Amino acid sequence: MPGRSNHLPRWLKRNVPKGNARHFTARLIEELQLATVCDHARCPNRMECYAHKTATFMVLGDVCTRRCGFCAVAKGKTRPPDPDEPDRVAEAAARLGLRHVVITMVTRDDLADGGAGHLARTVEAVRRATRASIEVLPSDFGGNAAAVDRVLEAAPEVYNHNAETVPRLYRRVRGRKADYRWTLAMFRHIRRHAPAIKTKTGLMLGLGETHDELLDALADLREAGCQMLTLGQYLQPTPDSLPVERYLPPEEFEALGHAARRIGFREVASGPFVRSSYHARQMHEQV
Repeated sequence: MPGRSNHLPRWLKRNVPKGNARHFTARLIEELQLATVCDHARCPNRMECYAHKTATFMVLGDVCTRRCGFCAVAKGKTRPPDPDEPDRVAEAAARLGLRHVVITMVTRDDLADGGAGHLARTVEAVRRATRASIEVLPSDFGGNAAAVDRVLEAAPEVYNHNAETVPRLYRRVRGRKADYRWTLAMFRHIRRHAPAIKTKTGLMLGLGETHDELLDALADLREAGCQMLTLGQYLQPTPDSLPVERYLPPEEFEALGHAARRIGFREVASGPFVRSSYHARQMHEQV
């Protein structure tokens, strides 16, 4: 494996979009006291998305109960779910004029249902307030199939759950509680019980995975029923996060995208800046 580098290659440097739209989005998020994964995960696309008046809402607070090695979201003591949060997310979606709303969440192992009921109520609130399609990006709910079913009952158009990495690296990247086998079982469960809901997953590259490991994982995920895929470059968000083992050039991402389509994924976004909710509406509309 090539040695680690602290210097970003030229293809990972980009300009910050200009204009008032990104300020409008940021002010609205602040006014409604909402959290976005754009901010808390330090997404490199945040300014671009805000400039297009879109954001990925993060519900159930901004503190996670897990300590994943790749993530910048705060860890520690959580607060009870805010009962008004679903309506505020719905208001933000309506005021932004979103046609596709992506709702993610922090992992809440401290709640009996993992926060599934709150996420489902948020989907339902957005449905009442807008005509937008809805994509959810939940936690793994600790292997609780009933929690998955509660979210499915809210009937989002897309159920997205990130595998994040290959099975050999699961514990190092996602922590002791994450289980690759449950990730696959969850997609099979969705395929059996809610076949009309589109399924999606994403992986970060550059964490030490091999080419063959990646292709094997993609084959597993496709066999489990996953239809859409995002592949992006892992970028170390904090000094305490896992280091980048390798920066993949754009042409390698392009080749991996072609390989994923050959494996059978119906829609693939593969590139250094691709993230799980990047251009999500366009992917949804293509499947």
